[in-house]
Amino acid sequence: MPPAVTIVEVGPRDGFQLVGRVIPTATKLRVIRSLYDAGVRDMEVTSFVSPKAVPQFADADDVAREALRLPGLRASALVPNLRGLERALAAGIRAVTVVIGATDAFNTANVRMTVSRSLDQLAAIVEAARAVSGASIEAGIAVAFGCPYSGSVPLAAVEAIVERAVALGITSVSLGDTIGVATPTQVADAVTRLTRVYPGVHLALHLHDTRGMGLANVLAGMDAGVTVFDAAIGGLGGCPFAPGATGNIATDDTNHMLRGMGVETGIDQDGLLATGRLVAETVTPDLPSHALRVYLSRTPSAS
Repeated sequence: MPPAVTIVEVGPRDGFQLVGRVIPTATKLRVIRSLYDAGVRDMEVTSFVSPKAVPQFADADDVAREALRLPGLRASALVPNLRGLERALAAGIRAVTVVIGATDAFNTANVRMTVSRSLDQLAAIVEAARAVSGASIEAGIAVAFGCPYSGSVPLAAVEAIVERAVALGITSVSLGDTIGVATPTQVADAVTRLTRVYPGVHLALHLHDTRGMGLANVLAGMDAGVTVFDAAIGGLGGCPFAPGATGNIATDDTNHMLRGMGVETGIDQDGLLATGRLVAETVTPDLPSHALRVYLSRTPSAS
């Protein structure tokens, strides 16, 4: 096991996007500050998508600017296109993720483009980002282990996206188990293969827990050399274009496991659980985290 890993908190973006009502900006910022107070220093805080398409992120500019006031926080955001990149950069965000589905079927449902067209757009985004000092691009590959429309996804399809990303100068790639179908051997095989072929690429894992394999896949990823994992407070999340997919691996479950194994994360578990309570009381009570359920059952709300 590595001595330390980075947990990237994606609840304020991937988690909030599936909440069935628009969350007040003040509530989003309370959650972000609470996560920060718990020790989270790497956080995807919002998405610069069209406010008409996703009203939940109409306040992306305000959320990003406030998050960037927190000292030492690496605040990142999702951008779907050049316009999203421009807005993110104008708000002060310098770390952005561009997500591309590994199959045409998913990518078309998600962003109305084929994989090939998305890769062309990625090239344009990278070119625009080069003009801004400190800007960095991560390529996120959705449905890297299985697609709700096409079924199993060959590793060659994922490798083709990584190859194009590397050619563009991208060195950070996240493999997304969007529908939570991956098994530990799949994760280990994919990471081992990609690490061998592209040794200069830093791989991260974006795991969902739909079939209860999330934490097992974290262990498989660590064993294969991954040290960066996305997670969402309370297990928030899902995907509007992946029927049946449930939330991300829970930050509080993941942190509990890692800290218990002697793997440092820099995140205080009690602080995470307190944030989980805040999310349950102000955003949604539908949180599948095991650690949070135990905490809430033992510590009734002061209110």
